[in-house]
Amino acid sequence: MSHLESMVLCREAQVSTLQSLFGEREHFSFPSIFIYGHTASGKTYVTQTLLKTLELPHAFVNCVECFTSRLLLEQILNKLSHLSSSEAECSTETTCETFNDFVRLFKQVTSAEHLKDQTVYIVLDKADYLRDMEANLLPGFLRLQELTDRNVTVIFLSEIIWEKFRPNTGCFEPFVLHFPDYSIGNLQKILSHDHPPGYSADFYSAYINILLGVFYTVCRDLKELRHLAVLNFPKYCEPVVKGEAGERDTRKLWRNIEPHLKKAMQTVYLREVSSSQWETLQKDATDLGQLKGLSAYTHVELPYYSKFILIAAYLASYNPARTDRRFFLKHHGKIKKTNFLKKHEKTSNHLLGPKPFPLDRLLAILYSIVDSRVAPTANIFSQITSLVTLQLLTVVGHEDQLNGPKYKCTVSLDFIRSIARTVNFDIIKYLYDFL
Repeated sequence: MSHLESMVLCREAQVSTLQSLFGEREHFSFPSIFIYGHTASGKTYVTQTLLKTLELPHAFVNCVECFTSRLLLEQILNKLSHLSSSEAECSTETTCETFNDFVRLFKQVTSAEHLKDQTVYIVLDKADYLRDMEANLLPGFLRLQELTDRNVTVIFLSEIIWEKFRPNTGCFEPFVLHFPDYSIGNLQKILSHDHPPGYSADFYSAYINILLGVFYTVCRDLKELRHLAVLNFPKYCEPVVKGEAGERDTRKLWRNIEPHLKKAMQTVYLREVSSSQWETLQKDATDLGQLKGLSAYTHVELPYYSKFILIAAYLASYNPARTDRRFFLKHHGKIKKTNFLKKHEKTSNHLLGPKPFPLDRLLAILYSIVDSRVAPTANIFSQITSLVTLQLLTVVGHEDQLNGPKYKCTVSLDFIRSIARTVNFDIIKYLYDFL
């Protein structure tokens, strides 16, 4: 356990719970375990580390890569085949069309001598995508131990809660385990553990403390914070390397790194410049002005769904709420613009400025304009938060505790048209002012 604690920091409770569920190798474990939490909360890392360290037979499959049920089932069987036989014996790939075939082939694969007397684990990462596959897939995995009469446990890793998964017809309930977000103390401990050789642990810990003081309010993603820590550390220790300051001269080190951290805050998540370009700009202080803020760009390379969220926010800000039925419903009937127009609304909405809108309306428009099905995952909500952080959206109406906060889109029409062009979306035909 002490070895695991040194590898998996700040997740002792979750590791202890999983070890209790796993039990001894030959004991029957819980049929299915559902692990959920926000992105970068350690779900995948803890599960993989635990299974590898304890040397438990397992098949780890990413549901994003296996986007059809056939690919998913075949991937599981092929990985288990590699566990039960040598490379020469498992050169042929298994073919599996249906879940009934999967149950039959699974029994054959797990009948090997060294798999027969111990628990086999199937880990389904990004399990959110199971909801878009065949309806019998999720209930089948939940009852796989019963269907196969084998000692098998299926572990689901997801960013959304179990209640969003549960079928209306009912199913076998898994053991649900939550991975909460890392606190600032947890992040401090984890990031400080990565201190580079050549510098003391206290020196790097002081740097992480400064980094979290700047970025923690806008970014709590461990992966992104780790990237920022590696990227900006050479600039932080520059005065020490040049002999201009000591490791304990925190005031001088802070004055040196402060402007660079503020500039880095403008590109959190976006990666407007690559790591090599960022380092090049940092080498010469005169070149730092070249890294412009978002306001200087006519086009920003946002994540795919962030672009549609921003487009939906713009439409919600400049279109009256009652026009949503006209623009986003297929069978809205005959509605003339003159029926909407009132005397006091003859002025263009673009001249009056953006209007606040609730989150529900933003999501409703988003689901209407995106071609593919969008699940209301933590990733979508975190992208909305990122747009607020980047000041592309603003939050208003915090005092409305009943309906929650409202938002406004702060970008210009030219800006939103440049964003819409990158996703081939004609925003003009959805704007009330241009009817």
